[in-house]
Amino acid sequence: MHTSSTAAPASPPSVDDSSIITIPNTPPHTPPRRRSNFLTFLARHPKLLPLILSISIGLLVRFAVPKPSRVTTQAWQLLAIFLTTISGLIFSPLPVGAWALACLTLVIVTDTLSFAEAFIAFTNEVIWLIVASFFFSRGFVKTGLGDRIAMYFVKWLGKSTLGLAYGLALSEAMIAPAMPSTTARAGGIFLPIINSLSMSSDSFPKDHSSKKLGAFLVHSQFQSSSSSSALFLTAAAQNLLCIKFAESLGVQVPVKWVTWFKAASLPAIASLLVTPFMVYKISPPETKHTPDAPVMATNKLAQMGPVSKNEWIMLATMLLLVALWIAGDTLGVANVVSAMLGLSVLLLLGVLDWDDCLSEKSAWDTLIWFGVLVGMANQLTKHGIIPWIADSVGSSIRSMSLSWPAAFFILQPTYFFIHYLFASQTAHVGALYSAFLAMHLASKVPGLLAALALAFNTNLFGALTHYSSGQAAVYYGAGYVKLLDILKLGILMAIINITIWGLVGSLWWKILGFY
Repeated sequence: MHTSSTAAPASPPSVDDSSIITIPNTPPHTPPRRRSNFLTFLARHPKLLPLILSISIGLLVRFAVPKPSRVTTQAWQLLAIFLTTISGLIFSPLPVGAWALACLTLVIVTDTLSFAEAFIAFTNEVIWLIVASFFFSRGFVKTGLGDRIAMYFVKWLGKSTLGLAYGLALSEAMIAPAMPSTTARAGGIFLPIINSLSMSSDSFPKDHSSKKLGAFLVHSQFQSSSSSSALFLTAAAQNLLCIKFAESLGVQVPVKWVTWFKAASLPAIASLLVTPFMVYKISPPETKHTPDAPVMATNKLAQMGPVSKNEWIMLATMLLLVALWIAGDTLGVANVVSAMLGLSVLLLLGVLDWDDCLSEKSAWDTLIWFGVLVGMANQLTKHGIIPWIADSVGSSIRSMSLSWPAAFFILQPTYFFIHYLFASQTAHVGALYSAFLAMHLASKVPGLLAALALAFNTNLFGALTHYSSGQAAVYYGAGYVKLLDILKLGILMAIINITIWGLVGSLWWKILGFY
């Protein structure tokens, strides 16, 4: 929220004259001592402290931290502005897009980068693929196809509480490859279904009855969503960003969509199968059986009627899109071109209209701040900052005589648990993915293994806390789960997922020849 820098003087409170009793020779009343003017000012301007913190971090790096001799002044200044940008994404002195645009302007005004260098990332195909993906998410919600798919799983598996959790988790995994926003899936499809199921079982938010059903379903779906996002390259925006950063460091992912799916399939499916059961044991619901859930789903499907023409078009377009993503490298069709083709079909056939696209604010917001992050990160690599960080850390690791597997198992958990400091998966990727990948490469970790493992972890730590991702805010904000419970379950499931991906993933990646 924007606040004016010039605060209007406070008007004195109005007083009813009839209530005044005049006492002769009484000295003027001395008002009680107020808190400091600075604290009062901060209270009236809640965004000022985040602004000060964000700017201070960049200023400290630029002027207080000694510049390494091998790094140019221009590169060091770019690093300072980049850290200010990331800090602003964490502390939120402005909305994300507005802050990114302000920092991009600063880069140009200070002659750190030219206008062309600053805006070059806005032609990046990955960013436009992400934007198109948001429009597909709107299509799933608008046509009701996402609700219909989820309701079928509830109908088939929902007789028990545990079966209900599996039905919701599996339906999200089915939708995920063509709805590349975990937050949109959470807020647009699954939380409304969880609300309906819970309230029909007399389980209400912000009430002790939430433990009957609602809290369990929220916990299970929240934790399962991280594996659904990790399963497909196109299931989450941060996946595409990771691949782009990996390519900028020279790590090429052949046949991207297929390679990602093959690498993620076994550990992700194992996590999806284990997660609802573990949540059921750690945070059991009071209601164990839900015979009414399939009935509710059947009634809902009856209300929705037969599959509409727009739903058939949406389904056919989704299948076409996934097929093109799979065969795109063979056919010579870029992923973004496939997405544009699918979007054009939806627009031409009237499933979406242009107003739907214009009103998708998150897509245009993402275009701005992803463009800024990708552009700055690429320029940091070009100007030598990322290689310098990698060489410095790599030298330290080599001095300890660590093998590359040891370095891998130190760097990966470090990257994971640093996420306690971040309120966004994409902000984390923008700040640290390139640096950590460069550290892996400097430690002789195989590039494809390092790049994909970091990317998978980027999805898994999205369920670590109540602020760790967009979907975390959606599910926690529903009011069914308590803060302490979500933090406790977050760390326990993080350990379980790290174990699953570490054991199952490592063996699977060896079979695939990644190392």
